Amino acid sequence: MSVVAVKDGEIYSSFTPDCTMRHSVLIMPKIEETLEKADLKLEDCDFFGAVVGAGSFTGIRIGVSAVKGLALATGKRTLPITSFAVAAYNAVDGGEKRLCLVDALHGYYYACGYENGKMVIEPSYLSETEVLALNKDGYALCGCSDLPLSEKARVCQVNPVTGLVNAAQSLAKEDKFGELNALYVRKSSAEENLK
Repeated sequence: MSVVAVKDGEIYSSFTPDCTMRHSVLIMPKIEETLEKADLKLEDCDFFGAVVGAGSFTGIRIGVSAVKGLALATGKRTLPITSFAVAAYNAVDGGEKRLCLVDALHGYYYACGYENGKMVIEPSYLSETEVLALNKDGYALCGCSDLPLSEKARVCQVNPVTGLVNAAQSLAKEDKFGELNALYVRKSSAEENLK
């Protein structure tokens, strides 16, 4: 879980690498701690951003709900940020093609491709074989956490705080403000079984 505030170009952050399913207990104290470090009040913030997915179902929904509450209380805009953008904007350089990944477990990954900072492969649910094929086609693999692929291909683990700051700044400049809706890359088991 990452919480970031930027004031006068200075970055203030709190990063908890493993919340062990305690997002709901930790998020508000971490927001308060980060704002205190930055000497900011909620109403001082220009906008609030949240990672909308792909990722932990519970963690994403808790983050989105908390940020929606902050925005509602202050009347500020919201900025949806994908976990793929966090990885991509952390590592964008010189036009390298990047496949940003989130472990979907059991040999599958949520993936999104970027080139020159622009999305070129929409968020997808890919098998390990498909990910490795894209890697052979020139896509560098990256993610915000350790991925099981590391034994079969070089995977760059990026800094989630740096990526979150870069993604938020870039998306805000592009005026990508809007509703915070969780990103579901694939249908739920119930939806799949409905077929």
